[in-house]
Amino acid sequence: MAMALRPIDNALPTTPERPKKQTKVPVSIQKQPEFGVNDENQAPLTAATIDATIDYISSENLKPISDPDFKILSLNEGLDSKDWVKVCESLNNVRRFALYHSALLVPTLEKVMVVMVKAMKNPRSALCKTSIMASFDIFKAFGDSLFDSATSAAFDQLLLQLLLKASQDKRFVCEEADRTLNTMVQSLTPLPLLQKLRAYASHANPRVRAKAAVSVSACVSKMGLEGMKDYGLVSLVKMAADLLNDRLPEAREAARGIVLSVYNAYTENEEEKQEIWLNFCQSNLTPIHAQSMVKITSSQ
Repeated sequence: MAMALRPIDNALPTTPERPKKQTKVPVSIQKQPEFGVNDENQAPLTAATIDATIDYISSENLKPISDPDFKILSLNEGLDSKDWVKVCESLNNVRRFALYHSALLVPTLEKVMVVMVKAMKNPRSALCKTSIMASFDIFKAFGDSLFDSATSAAFDQLLLQLLLKASQDKRFVCEEADRTLNTMVQSLTPLPLLQKLRAYASHANPRVRAKAAVSVSACVSKMGLEGMKDYGLVSLVKMAADLLNDRLPEAREAARGIVLSVYNAYTENEEEKQEIWLNFCQSNLTPIHAQSMVKITSSQ
């Protein structure tokens, strides 16, 4: 038995060193990664605990800011923070400013939109979703002023990110982006928005293309015949013809919506609707595309 105990005795001197190595683990876990930095060794450990503490506050539950004239002075500092939790808090303050104190946000709106784009690119879902929710409130608060030269470039980047996020697999992010894109269409004038969306309707990514097609269809449904003519009736039906052959059902369904909107506006005051529509399609489209257009409207 004495021989069996010796290996255990020999192992004892090594045990005091082990706790020293283990004490380093909780120290490293407590550190929060910087905003925009994805530390593979830390982020998965902290995301489950910290992400859960982020509140996704609906717009109707946001309250006005007390002393907004003073709080606006520190907004940029919060948005520039390397602590992503503070950035989330600042984005929620952006939402409150947009809803209740929008005039104070105007001078820094471009800067805010740039931060929102950066946040949407961040791998943290909580930061991404908060930024999308901020976009929702920005669209409702500022509407067509987002087309102004001061914010137009930032708006273009924001639009692209929303289409990308609406195309991803994370359901709660995707649904929020869809909701925000719908609000964008409802809040902005169709023609200038349509001009920004058209490039994405032929995007290389089929999911982005489909989401863009849905927004295009919603824009067109809000337009009268004169607005469609301002954009270009032929351009609209050609866009729809291309999307009718898209691989994704969502894009094809959106294309049918575009066709029906143009058809209803174009033939509204005509008695021989199908004949007028057939002549228009045959004059401006290839035979196979014209046939597809007529098939859609004849089943109406």
